[in-house]
Amino acid sequence: MDDYPLLSLFWSMLEFFLLILWFFLLFKIISDIFRSRDMGGWGKAGWTVFVILLPFLGVFVYLIARGNSMAQRDLEQAQAADAAFKSYVRTAAADQGGGGAASPAGDLAKLADLRSTGAISEAEFQRAKEKLLA
Repeated sequence: MDDYPLLSLFWSMLEFFLLILWFFLLFKIISDIFRSRDMGGWGKAGWTVFVILLPFLGVFVYLIARGNSMAQRDLEQAQAADAAFKSYVRTAAADQGGGGAASPAGDLAKLADLRSTGAISEAEFQRAKEKLLA
């Protein structure tokens, strides 16, 4: 291998990349252990100790045992973050700049949401819309 310094460089880069990939996987699994809501404290502690003390075996066993539910937890976290962001945007858009009073556009958006969910009928929506715009 010493006869080919360029090949040694490529080999070192590959090893470095695999090491970074391994740490990424390890941190991903540890974060998944702590955000899992279906495990108790002892289960989380057990998995964490297993993954830290026997990293290769612990990671592979965790991926086999709980790998399918990792994607579900990622999806739930992304949906919760999206819902929080949308809620923030709605409240910021409804605010008229410090007074706290909602704007007619914000009230119309709320009415449209109520109509789309079926909480109010089309006739009730039209009456409330006319009252709001009057």
